[in-house]
Amino acid sequence: MTVMTEKTRTVLTEKTRTVPLGRLTLVELRKLADTRAGFWLLLVIGLATAATSGILLGWAPDSEQTFSSFFTFGMLPSAVLLPVLGILSVTSEWSQRTALTTFTLVPARSRVMVAKLAAGTLIAIAATVAAGLLAAVANVIAGSLGGDASWSLDPSLIWQSLLLQVIFVLMGISFGALLLNTPVAIVVYFALPTVWSVLGGIITKLQEAGQWLDLNVTSQALSEPDATGGEYARLAVSVGVWVVLPLVVGFVRVLRREVS
Repeated sequence: MTVMTEKTRTVLTEKTRTVPLGRLTLVELRKLADTRAGFWLLLVIGLATAATSGILLGWAPDSEQTFSSFFTFGMLPSAVLLPVLGILSVTSEWSQRTALTTFTLVPARSRVMVAKLAAGTLIAIAATVAAGLLAAVANVIAGSLGGDASWSLDPSLIWQSLLLQVIFVLMGISFGALLLNTPVAIVVYFALPTVWSVLGGIITKLQEAGQWLDLNVTSQALSEPDATGGEYARLAVSVGVWVVLPLVVGFVRVLRREVS
Protein backbone atom coordinates (compact mmCIF):
# COMPACT_ATOMS: atom_id res chain seq x y z
CA MET A 1 0.00 0.00 0.00
CA THR A 2 2.90 2.31 0.80
CA VAL A 3 4.54 1.52 -2.54
CA MET A 4 1.34 2.36 -4.42
CA THR A 5 1.01 5.62 -2.51
CA GLU A 6 4.56 6.63 -3.38
CA LYS A 7 4.02 5.72 -7.04
CA THR A 8 0.80 7.70 -7.17
CA ARG A 9 2.49 10.68 -5.57
CA THR A 10 5.38 10.50 -8.03
CA VAL A 11 3.06 10.35 -11.05
CA LEU A 12 0.99 13.23 -9.72
CA THR A 13 4.09 15.33 -9.12
CA GLU A 14 5.40 14.67 -12.62
CA LYS A 15 2.09 15.75 -14.14
CA THR A 16 1.77 18.93 -12.13
CA ARG A 17 5.28 20.01 -13.01
CA THR A 18 4.07 20.60 -16.54
CA VAL A 19 1.19 22.89 -15.52
CA PRO A 20 2.01 26.28 -17.06
CA LEU A 21 2.28 29.26 -14.78
CA GLY A 22 -0.29 31.04 -16.93
CA ARG A 23 -2.86 28.36 -16.15
CA LEU A 24 -2.10 28.57 -12.45
CA THR A 25 -2.57 32.32 -12.65
CA LEU A 26 -5.97 31.90 -14.31
CA VAL A 27 -6.94 29.49 -11.54
CA GLU A 28 -5.91 32.01 -8.90
CA LEU A 29 -7.90 34.72 -10.68
CA ARG A 30 -10.97 32.51 -10.63
CA LYS A 31 -10.44 31.70 -6.96
CA LEU A 32 -10.58 35.42 -6.13
CA ALA A 33 -14.32 35.34 -6.81
CA ASP A 34 -15.00 31.75 -5.75
CA THR A 35 -15.52 32.54 -2.08
CA ARG A 36 -18.52 34.51 -0.88
CA ALA A 37 -16.26 37.16 0.67
CA GLY A 38 -14.24 37.56 -2.53
CA PHE A 39 -17.32 37.80 -4.73
CA TRP A 40 -19.00 40.45 -2.60
CA LEU A 41 -15.78 42.38 -2.22
CA LEU A 42 -15.36 42.55 -6.00
CA LEU A 43 -18.98 43.61 -6.34
CA VAL A 44 -18.57 46.35 -3.73
CA ILE A 45 -15.42 47.62 -5.46
CA GLY A 46 -17.26 47.82 -8.78
CA LEU A 47 -20.28 49.57 -7.31
CA ALA A 48 -18.14 51.97 -5.27
CA THR A 49 -16.08 52.86 -8.35
CA ALA A 50 -19.24 53.61 -10.30
CA ALA A 51 -20.58 55.59 -7.34
CA THR A 52 -17.58 57.93 -7.42
CA SER A 53 -18.64 59.09 -10.88
CA GLY A 54 -22.19 59.57 -9.66
CA ILE A 55 -20.98 61.68 -6.75
CA LEU A 56 -18.98 63.99 -9.00
CA LEU A 57 -21.82 64.25 -11.51
CA GLY A 58 -24.34 65.06 -8.83
CA TRP A 59 -22.48 67.34 -6.47
CA ALA A 60 -19.14 68.51 -7.92
CA PRO A 61 -18.88 71.95 -9.57
CA ASP A 62 -18.95 71.92 -13.36
CA SER A 63 -15.29 72.89 -13.51
CA GLU A 64 -14.31 69.72 -11.59
CA GLN A 65 -16.26 67.38 -13.85
CA THR A 66 -13.30 66.33 -15.99
CA PHE A 67 -11.85 63.01 -17.07
CA SER A 68 -8.90 63.56 -14.74
CA SER A 69 -11.19 64.06 -11.74
CA PHE A 70 -13.39 61.08 -12.59
CA PHE A 71 -10.35 58.84 -13.06
CA THR A 72 -8.39 59.81 -9.96
CA PHE A 73 -11.45 59.73 -7.70
CA GLY A 74 -12.56 56.45 -9.26
CA MET A 75 -9.28 54.78 -8.33
CA LEU A 76 -9.89 55.32 -4.62
CA PRO A 77 -12.24 52.36 -3.88
CA SER A 78 -9.95 49.79 -5.50
CA ALA A 79 -6.88 51.29 -3.82
CA VAL A 80 -8.54 50.76 -0.43
CA LEU A 81 -10.31 47.43 -0.98
CA LEU A 82 -8.26 45.46 -3.51
CA PRO A 83 -5.50 44.79 -0.94
CA VAL A 84 -8.11 43.02 1.18
CA LEU A 85 -8.77 40.76 -1.80
CA GLY A 86 -5.02 40.15 -1.96
CA ILE A 87 -5.04 39.15 1.70
CA LEU A 88 -7.96 36.76 1.13
CA SER A 89 -6.21 35.14 -1.84
CA VAL A 90 -3.60 33.77 0.56
CA THR A 91 -5.36 33.40 3.90
CA SER A 92 -8.46 31.72 2.45
CA GLU A 93 -6.29 28.73 1.55
CA TRP A 94 -5.95 28.10 5.27
CA SER A 95 -9.28 29.40 6.59
CA GLN A 96 -11.27 27.51 3.92
CA ARG A 97 -8.97 24.46 4.27
CA THR A 98 -8.17 24.41 0.57
CA ALA A 99 -4.40 24.49 1.10
CA LEU A 100 -4.24 20.69 1.25
CA THR A 101 -5.92 20.38 -2.14
CA THR A 102 -3.95 23.23 -3.69
CA PHE A 103 -0.54 22.02 -2.58
CA THR A 104 -1.36 18.39 -3.38
CA LEU A 105 -2.21 19.29 -6.96
CA VAL A 106 0.73 21.69 -7.18
CA PRO A 107 3.39 20.53 -4.69
CA ALA A 108 5.72 23.38 -5.67
CA ARG A 109 4.27 25.99 -3.32
CA SER A 110 6.52 28.69 -4.70
CA ARG A 111 4.76 28.42 -8.08
CA VAL A 112 1.39 28.85 -6.40
CA MET A 113 2.60 31.97 -4.62
CA VAL A 114 4.03 33.39 -7.85
CA ALA A 115 0.66 32.73 -9.49
CA LYS A 116 -1.09 34.60 -6.68
CA LEU A 117 1.24 37.56 -7.16
CA ALA A 118 0.57 37.51 -10.90
CA ALA A 119 -3.19 37.31 -10.32
CA GLY A 120 -3.01 40.24 -7.92
CA THR A 121 -1.11 42.29 -10.47
CA LEU A 122 -3.64 41.44 -13.19
CA ILE A 123 -6.62 42.37 -11.00
CA ALA A 124 -4.94 45.70 -10.25
CA ILE A 125 -4.51 46.31 -13.98
CA ALA A 126 -8.15 45.36 -14.58
CA ALA A 127 -9.31 47.74 -11.87
CA THR A 128 -7.31 50.59 -13.41
CA VAL A 129 -8.74 49.90 -16.86
CA ALA A 130 -12.28 49.69 -15.46
CA ALA A 131 -11.84 52.99 -13.63
CA GLY A 132 -10.63 54.59 -16.86
CA LEU A 133 -13.63 53.30 -18.82
CA LEU A 134 -16.10 54.45 -16.18
CA ALA A 135 -14.37 57.84 -16.07
CA ALA A 136 -14.72 58.16 -19.84
CA VAL A 137 -18.44 57.35 -19.71
CA ALA A 138 -18.96 59.78 -16.83
CA ASN A 139 -17.06 62.49 -18.69
CA VAL A 140 -19.32 62.11 -21.73
CA ILE A 141 -22.37 62.38 -19.47
CA ALA A 142 -20.86 65.43 -17.77
CA GLY A 143 -20.42 67.11 -21.15
CA SER A 144 -24.08 66.56 -22.00
CA LEU A 145 -25.09 68.06 -18.66
CA GLY A 146 -22.99 71.19 -19.00
CA GLY A 147 -19.89 70.09 -17.12
CA ASP A 148 -16.35 70.93 -18.14
CA ALA A 149 -15.81 67.46 -19.69
CA SER A 150 -12.12 68.12 -20.37
CA TRP A 151 -10.17 65.05 -21.51
CA SER A 152 -6.75 66.32 -20.50
CA LEU A 153 -4.81 63.93 -18.29
CA ASP A 154 -1.06 63.75 -17.84
CA PRO A 155 0.04 60.34 -19.19
CA SER A 156 2.32 59.81 -16.20
CA LEU A 157 -0.72 59.77 -13.90
CA ILE A 158 -2.11 56.72 -15.68
CA TRP A 159 0.85 54.43 -15.12
CA GLN A 160 1.60 55.95 -11.71
CA SER A 161 -1.97 55.17 -10.64
CA LEU A 162 -1.51 51.64 -11.95
CA LEU A 163 1.78 51.30 -10.06
CA LEU A 164 0.08 52.44 -6.87
CA GLN A 165 -2.68 49.84 -7.31
CA VAL A 166 -0.12 47.08 -7.85
CA ILE A 167 1.90 48.13 -4.80
CA PHE A 168 -1.13 48.06 -2.51
CA VAL A 169 -2.40 44.71 -3.82
CA LEU A 170 1.03 43.12 -3.42
CA MET A 171 1.24 44.60 0.06
CA GLY A 172 -2.05 42.88 0.89
CA ILE A 173 -0.74 39.56 -0.43
CA SER A 174 2.45 40.07 1.58
CA PHE A 175 0.58 40.63 4.84
CA GLY A 176 -1.68 37.67 4.10
CA ALA A 177 1.32 35.39 3.55
CA LEU A 178 3.08 36.76 6.62
CA LEU A 179 0.16 36.26 9.03
CA LEU A 180 -1.93 33.52 7.34
CA ASN A 181 -4.98 34.67 9.29
CA THR A 182 -7.66 36.77 7.61
CA PRO A 183 -8.92 38.98 10.49
CA VAL A 184 -5.43 39.58 11.89
CA ALA A 185 -3.94 40.35 8.47
CA ILE A 186 -6.70 42.84 7.59
CA VAL A 187 -6.43 44.64 10.93
CA VAL A 188 -2.64 44.80 10.79
CA TYR A 189 -2.67 45.93 7.15
CA PHE A 190 -4.85 48.94 7.94
CA ALA A 191 -3.73 49.68 11.50
CA LEU A 192 0.06 49.38 11.39
CA PRO A 193 0.76 51.91 8.58
CA THR A 194 -1.80 54.29 10.11
CA VAL A 195 -0.17 54.09 13.53
CA TRP A 196 3.22 54.69 11.95
CA SER A 197 1.88 57.75 10.11
CA VAL A 198 0.38 59.15 13.30
CA LEU A 199 3.57 58.61 15.28
CA GLY A 200 5.61 60.12 12.47
CA GLY A 201 3.44 63.21 12.56
CA ILE A 202 3.65 63.56 16.35
CA ILE A 203 7.20 62.54 17.21
CA THR A 204 9.74 64.93 15.68
CA LYS A 205 12.54 62.36 15.51
CA LEU A 206 10.36 60.08 13.40
CA GLN A 207 9.36 62.73 10.88
CA GLU A 208 12.55 62.48 8.84
CA ALA A 209 12.43 58.68 8.88
CA GLY A 210 8.79 58.86 7.86
CA GLN A 211 9.78 60.61 4.64
CA TRP A 212 11.48 57.35 3.65
CA LEU A 213 9.64 54.63 5.55
CA ASP A 214 6.00 55.82 5.63
CA LEU A 215 4.31 54.37 2.55
CA ASN A 216 1.32 56.67 3.07
CA VAL A 217 3.71 59.61 2.64
CA THR A 218 5.97 58.31 -0.11
CA SER A 219 3.07 57.05 -2.25
CA GLN A 220 1.56 60.53 -2.45
CA ALA A 221 4.14 61.34 -5.12
CA LEU A 222 2.31 58.98 -7.48
CA SER A 223 -0.81 61.15 -7.34
CA GLU A 224 1.08 64.05 -8.91
CA PRO A 225 2.35 64.13 -12.51
CA ASP A 226 6.00 63.39 -13.21
CA ALA A 227 7.32 62.29 -9.83
CA THR A 228 11.01 63.04 -9.32
CA GLY A 229 13.87 60.59 -8.92
CA GLY A 230 14.16 61.43 -5.23
CA GLU A 231 10.47 60.70 -4.70
CA TYR A 232 10.84 57.35 -6.44
CA ALA A 233 13.85 56.54 -4.27
CA ARG A 234 11.86 57.20 -1.10
CA LEU A 235 8.97 55.17 -2.50
CA ALA A 236 11.32 52.26 -3.26
CA VAL A 237 12.64 52.25 0.32
CA SER A 238 9.15 52.25 1.83
CA VAL A 239 8.01 49.52 -0.58
CA GLY A 240 11.00 47.46 0.49
CA VAL A 241 9.91 47.77 4.13
CA TRP A 242 6.14 47.33 3.72
CA VAL A 243 5.93 45.01 0.70
CA VAL A 244 9.17 43.18 -0.08
CA LEU A 245 10.23 42.34 3.49
CA PRO A 246 6.89 40.87 4.64
CA LEU A 247 6.55 39.11 1.29
CA VAL A 248 9.91 37.36 1.67
CA VAL A 249 9.16 36.31 5.25
CA GLY A 250 5.62 35.29 4.32
CA PHE A 251 6.88 33.37 1.29
CA VAL A 252 9.17 31.33 3.51
CA ARG A 253 6.39 30.77 6.02
CA VAL A 254 4.01 29.46 3.35
CA LEU A 255 6.71 27.12 2.04
CA ARG A 256 7.43 25.71 5.50
CA ARG A 257 4.01 25.65 7.14
CA GLU A 258 2.58 22.20 7.66
CA VAL A 259 -0.69 21.54 5.82
CA SER A 260 -3.23 19.57 7.77
